[in-house]
Amino acid sequence: MSVSIDVFWSFRSPYSYLVISQLKQLQEDFGVAINIRPVYPLAVREVSFFENRRPQQIAYMALDMVREANKLGLPFRWPQPDPIVQNMATMTVAKDQPLIDRLMLLGVLAQRDKGPAAFPFFEVVSGIIFDGNTDNWHEGDHLAKAAITAGLDLGEMERTVETEKASLLLLIEKNEAEQQKYHWGVPLMLFNGEPFFGQDRVETLRWRLEERNV
Repeated sequence: MSVSIDVFWSFRSPYSYLVISQLKQLQEDFGVAINIRPVYPLAVREVSFFENRRPQQIAYMALDMVREANKLGLPFRWPQPDPIVQNMATMTVAKDQPLIDRLMLLGVLAQRDKGPAAFPFFEVVSGIIFDGNTDNWHEGDHLAKAAITAGLDLGEMERTVETEKASLLLLIEKNEAEQQKYHWGVPLMLFNGEPFFGQDRVETLRWRLEERNV
């Protein structure tokens, strides 16, 4: 696959989950390489993000994510547990974030070691987090099975995280710095330096690929 699309993507974003099936279709239709580049959720990067939102916006997002899942024919439920620790009444985000920290380190390790071939890892992980079929997605062998789909070994990955944490954190910073050049949100697709923000822009990206005879 000669054409590559970078996707800045979050484990906590429902829209990142919703975009996966559409990106997979792009892979099949155009033979493009989809390189998932994980970034921390905006709620963690900017802890006041939700605190400063108008109540209408939160309510709209809650409605819209379910509607979009229905439109795409995808199962959907808010994660159990949420990948980040947040008081949903006050929207306050905790300082310590063990679940998203673990996901992020595993994610950038998969990105680093497998590149576009790590796509199945993100596909399966986002599924077990958001599709409503898995409670306590962070326990048992759920993540181990996700790693296997991408030709990875979870135990080996976690050992690597322990020994190479500093370099993996730098890779996260690199992903976030690159994302910020174009937009702050996810999913953000980047093709030939042109950004496409939001899972509802995949069709626009498809149009661009067709226009460029990819």
